[in-house]
Amino acid sequence: MLDKLAALEEKYEELGRLIADPEIIADLSRWQQYVKAHSDLTDVVSGFRDYQKTVKEIKEARTLLDEEQDAEMREMAQAELDDLVKLKAEQELKLKLLLLPKDPNDDKNVIMEIRAGTGGEEAALFASDLFRMYSRFSENQGWKTEILSANYTDIGGFKEIVFLIEGRGAYSRLKFESGAHRVQRIPTTESGGRIHTSAATVAVLPEAQEVDVAIDPNDLRIDVFCASGHGGQSVNTTQSAVRITHIPTGIVVSMQDEKSQHKNKDKAMKVLMARLLDRAQSEHQQMMASTRRSMVGTGDRSERIRTYNFPQNRVTDHRVGLTLHRLDGILEGDLNEIIDTLITTDQAERLKQVD
Repeated sequence: MLDKLAALEEKYEELGRLIADPEIIADLSRWQQYVKAHSDLTDVVSGFRDYQKTVKEIKEARTLLDEEQDAEMREMAQAELDDLVKLKAEQELKLKLLLLPKDPNDDKNVIMEIRAGTGGEEAALFASDLFRMYSRFSENQGWKTEILSANYTDIGGFKEIVFLIEGRGAYSRLKFESGAHRVQRIPTTESGGRIHTSAATVAVLPEAQEVDVAIDPNDLRIDVFCASGHGGQSVNTTQSAVRITHIPTGIVVSMQDEKSQHKNKDKAMKVLMARLLDRAQSEHQQMMASTRRSMVGTGDRSERIRTYNFPQNRVTDHRVGLTLHRLDGILEGDLNEIIDTLITTDQAERLKQVD
């Protein structure tokens, strides 16, 4: 590990020299590439230097302890040494985590799709609750949320909603939210006071760029039609709605929320690219599944990952066995404890593979 860290530090120094080179600066694309590579190494190099400083201080503390004769001074030196040894262990763990292969999608924006499952209108209302939860969480992170497509029910729920979350690191924080979410509560439409169980599925897709997904225009069938449902005066009068079919995979994306056909097409392409990237990555992960399967789940949307129990004000994440009795706060977007636990569990599992 130390040899690898030393090599990364050397690369970091070389990149620092390159981004200060006038010839490189004149080539904007190349300069930006080196700046990003330099930035990506900053945390690990900083951590390595802190670790080296601690190792040096441990050596000095041990030398002082060997030479010191005064009992009180030896006690102080031993206490300092114990603290440094503990710090060194913490720094080693941090460095191991920093050296784990980084998910290339971690810094990307997220396209999230929430669909009502079993439970009829109650499931659609729960889908609306989940959308609000993720919107509030995103707001608390300083991220921006934009609805791309929504299929509403008459009482305010969503049969389906697709939305974009823009913010650095959004995918790294939300990628473990994919799966089936279950709710247990008394529906507003229930007159007998009985607890019902309903479900909604969540899919978290990294927003794809053109460099991530190559789409041949000849593989696309684009249909335009009049929008229906919500939309104002232009509904059913102009062909603003767009349906894009990716012929090789059969993936279909429809957009009609905007009055502009051009805007609907742009949104549809954004979702299509994300779904194609997700499909390609899922196929790759299935090929690699025999060598590693994370404790936090496969990302399969049919996998039940979490239960929201209203009568007991309880949320349970079944993948890591975490139960919290503050459902109200979680539905207001306070998801950090759950997300941090999922990330920590995944990191621990990945460290086992390295060890």
